Amino acid sequence: MAQKSRIEWTGSTWNPVTGCTKISAGCRNCYAERMARRLQAIGNPNYANGFQVTLHPHILKMPLKWKQPRTIFVNSMSDLFHDEVASSFIAEVFDVMNQASQHTFQILTKRSERLLELSHRLRWAHNIWMGVTVENAECVFRIDDLRRTAAAVKFLSIEPLLGPIPSLDLGGIDWVIVGGESGPGARPIRSEWVTEIRDRCLEAHVPFFFKQWGGINKKKSGRTLEGRTWDQMPVKTFNETYCCV
Repeated sequence: MAQKSRIEWTGSTWNPVTGCTKISAGCRNCYAERMARRLQAIGNPNYANGFQVTLHPHILKMPLKWKQPRTIFVNSMSDLFHDEVASSFIAEVFDVMNQASQHTFQILTKRSERLLELSHRLRWAHNIWMGVTVENAECVFRIDDLRRTAAAVKFLSIEPLLGPIPSLDLGGIDWVIVGGESGPGARPIRSEWVTEIRDRCLEAHVPFFFKQWGGINKKKSGRTLEGRTWDQMPVKTFNETYCCV
């Protein structure tokens, strides 16, 4: 339920919720669903329900036991703002993140409407980064919802990138991750879609992280863009501003 992660832009994962349901195009080939089915098949008790939304209160306090600072992806196997996750449980997750100030927590959601609905009831410590997934131009509305939250760092996960996003507005956004879809049935990505977003980030001085080209063999396709890797991330500074590294 918590482990070192192979995701390039984080360090560890913490899953107080598992399971989800599909709501948009980016969900079609969900890696978390495939993983949950495998874990269910081998008898992992935390995945007895497969990919049904399941709360795991027994691991809520786990980050408090980790003394060394970590970057933690919250609910890599679910969506914290799913309608089946009680608002009281979401508040408990936030309480733990506020207490565990030594860590940086990264949350991603496709359910930006519920995020916005609950935002004013949550306490947004500086170590809680909030992101939304924007897989195509039809999902840019999620960015507007994100902008209206009080998260200290607001970021976009444009993965899987399924088409051009010509109207991408980076106002109020602190970080952008882009990646192609990987695994069985992976849909293609085009380099011009990626470079357009990269160039927009450079113009807006927003850190840009290119995760992967994806495909059936993501290791073979690699993650270099125009001859280099892009691993920029936001960094908290003493005057509350952010810069690239």
